[in-house]
Amino acid sequence: MNNKLLEVTDLKKYFPVTQGFLDKTKSYVKAVDGISFHINKGEAFGLVGESGSGKTTLGQTILRMTDKTSGEVNFNDIDVYSLSKRDLRKIRIKAQYIFQDPYSSLNPRMEIGTAIGEALLQHNLATKNNVKDKVKYFLELCGLNATYANRFPHEFSGGQRQRIVIARAMALNPDFIVADEPVSALDVSIQAQIINLFSDLRQKKKLSYLFISHDLSVVEHLCDRIAIMYLGVIVELASREELFSYPKHPYTKALISAIPIPDPTIKRNRILLKGNIPSPTDPPSGCRFHTRCPYANHICRETTPKLKYLSPTHQVACHLT
Repeated sequence: MNNKLLEVTDLKKYFPVTQGFLDKTKSYVKAVDGISFHINKGEAFGLVGESGSGKTTLGQTILRMTDKTSGEVNFNDIDVYSLSKRDLRKIRIKAQYIFQDPYSSLNPRMEIGTAIGEALLQHNLATKNNVKDKVKYFLELCGLNATYANRFPHEFSGGQRQRIVIARAMALNPDFIVADEPVSALDVSIQAQIINLFSDLRQKKKLSYLFISHDLSVVEHLCDRIAIMYLGVIVELASREELFSYPKHPYTKALISAIPIPDPTIKRNRILLKGNIPSPTDPPSGCRFHTRCPYANHICRETTPKLKYLSPTHQVACHLT
């Protein structure tokens, strides 16, 4: 029995860089450059990396919000890029996207009850007679008062607005949600509440997640497996336990060393990376991390490492492991 909900194979997304009056393409931004992984049914999969690593582009390319350059995306054994617009619309009911900024994804002139109800009516998941009851149910499911349905987005806090967009996504009864840094703009206490909400919804509705974040401490509490992304490629992929107990890639070790420890008596050796993430227009040869890696040698600069299995649940792309 196939337990895979989503399977991504050698996915690439290049953005052309044009120049001159005729917009002649002079190079490409290699935002996603040959990524492969899968997400099982009911699994929460974390994707972590610095800003500019290509995480958001990967999430949007998976759901065909932006077209791929090459590769394959299969959702429930269906090739997403072979579908017509009509069939793609059916898939998108089951695969929802939650944006980082909830306010920008809500119509400021539309009451939130109308925003949620509109999605239900458009996809024939409610009638005019019962849409209000369903809206109230999903608001309460996401920890909001049902009376909020008549309010506008500007009347809510950031945490409440995030709950609203989660409720709108949940209203379509999805199997899979791409959550694009949904807590990065929130206070730490509110972050914990939203993470707990995602966890509760996962249990109640049997959801699968692709949870995108730049913060390993956030995905640690929610995700079963975690992929570390750097400059368009995955450099390490492991179960939560193996990644935090036995990180192998130097970039992963640096990210883990940056996680704050609440106990001031415990000291962690911080690994400070030199320089900034290189340009995806002209990525370094060999290992893309070698320009910032303290252990890099001539092999790292010349040969691109491939993801290899260290155990059945742990992969790493590094010449030094």
